[in-house]
Formats: sequence, structure tokens, C-alpha cells
Amino acid sequence: MEETTTPAVTVPDTYNANLLVTYKVIHGYSDAEYATDKVASIEWSLHNGRQAQKHNGVLNGKIDAVKEIICEAYADSGDQDTLREIAEALDIELIKEVLFTASIEVSGTYSYNILENDYDMDLESEVTDALYADSNNGNIQIDDTEVCNVREC
Repeated sequence: MEETTTPAVTVPDTYNANLLVTYKVIHGYSDAEYATDKVASIEWSLHNGRQAQKHNGVLNGKIDAVKEIICEAYADSGDQDTLREIAEALDIELIKEVLFTASIEVSGTYSYNILENDYDMDLESEVTDALYADSNNGNIQIDDTEVCNVREC
């Protein structure tokens, strides 16, 4: 068997947990201030911040699970008021996404100079290159478009 070694953590000779350090405290977009604290206190603050961040991640995952449950059960629930109150308490927007497909039939006129194109016009390519679909509604997102069945009338 191969022997694995883990790198040893080297503590500097000059490490002093009681050393006073002045550092910048940033409060969002407001002006920063400077604070002085012991290295040990800063280390504990960093540790507690990492623990709080992990805990927030777990809680956010649970809130996301509750959101999915509420969104799925809301329409068929006999107690929508309670579900709404739970969603409001957890700051959950009750939004359900629905995948859809739609067909649009378009008719139009394409004009081209017959002297420049020598009757070598490809109507399907011209129409496919010129048409696109977009949404004027912020709640609808167009993911893909395809132009089909281009023909002369």
C-alpha cells in the first residue's frame, strides 16, 4: 500500500493570538471604518461567519424545497390561505413555470430584383433569416424558434 502524507500546518514562530490588529470593517456601500481587535477574536469571527454561511445554505435549500411543495400543491389545495401565509412568511414568490410550444402562421411578400438575383432566390433561406420570435411580456421567455413550411402561395 502507498503511504499518504498530509501536509503539516506550519505555525509561524511569531504567531501571537493576543496580538492587536487594526483592520477595515466594510458595511455595504457606506463608508468603511477601522476597528482594532485581537487576532483570536478575528479568527472566531471568521469561523462563526463560515458556520453561519453554511447554516444559511442549508436553510435556503429547505426554503427552496418548501417553495416547490407549495407551488405544486397550491392549485389543488383546499387551504390556499395557509399556503399563501407560509409563502409570505418565508418570502417565497408563488410562481409556477409552464413549458409551452406555440405555432404562428405568417404570410407576407418578399420583393427582390430579378436582374440581380438571376431567379436564383431561395425563399426558405430568405424567410428563415428574416423572421424571429420575441416576447413583449417579461413573464415569457422565448428559448428557441424554428421556421417551418416556407412555401410560395
